[in-house]
Amino acid sequence: MLNDPGQWLAFALSGWTTTWPTQLLAIIWILWVMSWVLASFWSGQTKKHVMTWDSLKYRLPILAGAILFLPLTGKVLGEKPLWQFGTLGIYVLACLVLAGISFTWWGRIHLGRFWSNAITHKEGHQVIDTGPYGLVRHPIYTGLIAGMLVTGIAVGTVTAMLGAALISLGMGLKARMEEGFLTAELGADAYGSYCRRVPMLIPFLPRT
Repeated sequence: MLNDPGQWLAFALSGWTTTWPTQLLAIIWILWVMSWVLASFWSGQTKKHVMTWDSLKYRLPILAGAILFLPLTGKVLGEKPLWQFGTLGIYVLACLVLAGISFTWWGRIHLGRFWSNAITHKEGHQVIDTGPYGLVRHPIYTGLIAGMLVTGIAVGTVTAMLGAALISLGMGLKARMEEGFLTAELGADAYGSYCRRVPMLIPFLPRT
């Protein structure tokens, strides 16, 4: 029985976060979430946004993926990693996760007050095609997908990898929906031309 709040906390933080250096992966993501929430106050006024019901198309796979990705899920299911990378391997993978997260922050800072967590049209919104947006059209999603997939591989459990894949799927669906929305809002000539010049999520790939 878990009668002590400390026992509940220990249980919630069990799973792949109980040992070092996989704990480092959790710390990286926790710090990213905290900084991202604080930065959410730095955003311009919304002119128009995608309806909540429509956004369920990408929110549901992201939510399902997040539940599977939680260390607690693997603990409840009694999962064991399919492989072990060792300390050095995890450190290398953690550096790749940091690289992905850094790419999200580059995109966030470069976008400035046009950024929003939801799909929105901000006041004065225009096509941004410089900095990371000259490499891919959705650098924030690119960084998140890369970081999530690497974390899932580093953890090595089926639920963590499946969760990372579902989150990535949700991000891809969100990117597609966002492109349709921005094309309608900013104009097919302006945003369509940008789409033809810059790849969607993976740098240097053919435009999609």
